[in-house]
Amino acid sequence: MPLSVSLSIEGDTTVIELAGELDAKTAPEFHQTIEKAAGHGTSTVEIRMAAVGYMASAGLRSLVFARQKVADHVTIKVVGAIEPVSRTIRTAGLDRSVVLCDQ
Repeated sequence: MPLSVSLSIEGDTTVIELAGELDAKTAPEFHQTIEKAAGHGTSTVEIRMAAVGYMASAGLRSLVFARQKVADHVTIKVVGAIEPVSRTIRTAGLDRSVVLCDQ
């Protein structure tokens, strides 16, 4: 399944909405969106993942990439990830770099 990626600004939050599968084939589009988000200067980058049904290791690398691209003071929130995806994020220890939120 392809990945759908959208970018919007809501107040002081840059929102990236993902739907589909986040893997090696689809991660480059997510990376391009992260680069755009990093330039907006908001205090939070919210990555909405409720519609992501599968995340491979390339998705983990994408979250690391996001943490590296945005300023240190910017909070990265991963919102609505299904249990297998959030478990993968926690197992990799990325929950120390990004905030996992149910909603």
